[in-house]
Amino acid sequence: MNGRDLVRSMKAVGSVGAAHGLAAVRAALRRRRADADGLPTRGAERARVPGQVVEAVPGPGGGTIRFSRSELRIHVAVNGAVFWGWDGAGPEPSYALAGGCPQADPRAELEPDKDGGWRVVAERVTVVVSRHGAVEVCTPGGVTLRRDLPPRWWEPVDGGTGRWMQRSEVAADARFFGLGGRASGPRLREGTYRLWNTDPGRAFERGQDPLHVTMPVQLVVADAACHLAFHDSSWDGTVVLREGAEGAGSGHDRPGVCELRMDGGPLRCWVMVGTPARVLLAWASLTGAPAVPPAWAFGHHHMTPGSGGEQEVRRVAAGHVEHRLPLDAVHLGVGHLDGRRMFTVDEERFPKLPVLAEELRRDGIRLVSVVGPAVQAAAGDAVHDGGAAADAFVRDASGRVVEGVASPGEAVFPDFTHARVREWWGGLYAERLARGFAGFWHDMNEPTSLTAFGESTLPRSARHALEGRGGDHREAHNVYGLCMARAGYEGLRALLPEERPLVVSRSGWVGLQRYGGVWCGGVAGSWAGLRASLSLVMGLGLCGVPYAGSDVGGVEGTASAELYLRWLQLGAYLPLLRTRAGGRPAGGEAWEFGAEVLEDARVVLAERRRLLPYFVTLAHLARRTGAPCVRPLWWGAPEDRALRDCEDAFLLGDSLLVAPVLDPGVERRAVRLPRGLWYDTATGTAHTGPGRVVVDAPVGRVPVFARAGAVIPVRGEDGGTELEVWAPARGRTGGGLVVRDAGDGWEAPEIERYVARWEDGRGVVVEREGRAGGDGMCEPSHPVRVRGLA
Repeated sequence: MNGRDLVRSMKAVGSVGAAHGLAAVRAALRRRRADADGLPTRGAERARVPGQVVEAVPGPGGGTIRFSRSELRIHVAVNGAVFWGWDGAGPEPSYALAGGCPQADPRAELEPDKDGGWRVVAERVTVVVSRHGAVEVCTPGGVTLRRDLPPRWWEPVDGGTGRWMQRSEVAADARFFGLGGRASGPRLREGTYRLWNTDPGRAFERGQDPLHVTMPVQLVVADAACHLAFHDSSWDGTVVLREGAEGAGSGHDRPGVCELRMDGGPLRCWVMVGTPARVLLAWASLTGAPAVPPAWAFGHHHMTPGSGGEQEVRRVAAGHVEHRLPLDAVHLGVGHLDGRRMFTVDEERFPKLPVLAEELRRDGIRLVSVVGPAVQAAAGDAVHDGGAAADAFVRDASGRVVEGVASPGEAVFPDFTHARVREWWGGLYAERLARGFAGFWHDMNEPTSLTAFGESTLPRSARHALEGRGGDHREAHNVYGLCMARAGYEGLRALLPEERPLVVSRSGWVGLQRYGGVWCGGVAGSWAGLRASLSLVMGLGLCGVPYAGSDVGGVEGTASAELYLRWLQLGAYLPLLRTRAGGRPAGGEAWEFGAEVLEDARVVLAERRRLLPYFVTLAHLARRTGAPCVRPLWWGAPEDRALRDCEDAFLLGDSLLVAPVLDPGVERRAVRLPRGLWYDTATGTAHTGPGRVVVDAPVGRVPVFARAGAVIPVRGEDGGTELEVWAPARGRTGGGLVVRDAGDGWEAPEIERYVARWEDGRGVVVEREGRAGGDGMCEPSHPVRVRGLA
């Protein structure tokens, strides 16, 4: 904490009202005093590097290399991932790992290398350690993908937590992606990126950093191979990136550079090498398979503040029916709560909420409730009293419960890093379920407050359980939203074991996909905000979180009819599609923008509903393979440098390429196609990639291309599943997968594999591979429509 925190709080006096503002000033002063008393003063520091190699001790999957001032532990796992930790750091404990550290690969051995160094040779990667502590990651053919220079530590002379820096070099042609949800991506150019989950305090646009979900995860794409590097520390830090250049300076290549600085925590790293699909598969096996939301969660969501009461919800639902717009869920903001207190309902505005929820459900519409971590600090509040009895709230270094300022006023915050607290919190969702809510949207869970934007509402000296290890908020801040999502998800599984939960979270960390998805926060209602929303979803997908989306039209700003429609067209092809009430200045309902926009919106939402079986299939495949639903164009051809630099189009699964319009006044746009044959789904025109084509993009639609040979499950007019098949190129075959979701429960879905091919005299033939235990091919289980024959 510093003076900037106090300045922000002073500004809050005018922005959120005098009562809240003065309370914010007091809270900021309390945070500063708590940190002054509870954190050690940083005095003189002693720098340290590993020194020279002393000895090496082989072990399962690698071994330990001892240097004069540190030691390096190397572990190659059976899934192909490589771990190394300095100062003897091991893979555990870690909030990122699912099920602990994977078993060691018995084939990987530590052996001497040249010049006094050591190496570990595995099936997919070779790790070379120099005698001074530099670590190189190489392909089996010997091409260097990443070179970590010897790390450097700065440790207080009087003892305490030290900070560290790791500088890495990558190939000159490499491009950086990842680091969580970044508004400046998906390709991360030269700059500094902070690793501290942050509410910016206002609507944000492209380039704003940091935001709600930061992750120390880099996906580096180069000609030789892709690799993912994850530095497993949840402390505050910065990443400085600089792309390389080929032939720079007398014809020599200048490598790309990544410099990671962390304020504390162990220096430990996981690296996975291979194709993008192989890397994300290994990543999912390490950090956990993504949760599959219920099928209705892939429909159209609409958010209302909740302050309009039951009449507002009924108006929204009736408006969608009247205007023939599909609607699957209505989200209620804090306005539906009694005094903005969590797990309550304003009985005046919602006198019969369970009845309303049941009526909506009969029409196929679910209710989704906002849930925040702030609990009103008032005796007599049921949640507060229950938490106090369970000793559930975060305390400062002196043992006092920490209070901050949030939507209900003075508030306290649960310590979600304690298993007992998570169990207590998860049980509170029983009240929401009894009210008729079917899904949950976690907000303000960095944690932040209405008046502490840019910083945590908790002092950095606040104490946390950290699963029994003990520590302070400097380590717990980034995992706070992750642990809250875990509490909600596990609580819902216990309360409704027969249904898959829906939990979307504004904040989180590595492993969040195990518990749900991400709502991307307050994106500005501008064209720059539209670009930022695509960047956020793609970046999160590459970090393992496939279910994500932002509010169509943004949360602030003036969303014109054109911007609203272009945003809706983009959102229709993202996993989470959520529109927003609040009037034309910030989105609103489609019919507010006039008859032409309404008609175009009707077409967009009808196409989204038609693609629901495809989205469900992609979600189940993401759980099995780790592959995101929304993928960069280079996903299948990372060696194509032109595709690496393309940021205005994406792949939806393997079968569709979507080219949204991200600028005003555009009615034709250029699209770069990966290799292969692609059909314009609007005209049926075939285009051959790799290459660049210019196509029409009228205001009523965006260009969408289907890969030749694709078999895409879609929703037919009768509500059943049909197969939309795009004719393969002559002499080639195609195919696709269909996952038949067994409802919103946990039954294992059936996976159907289809093959499409040309056959003389019959044209395009579509067949299904034999069922498990059977041989040969059989007739499709669904009606088939072949397109692209012309």
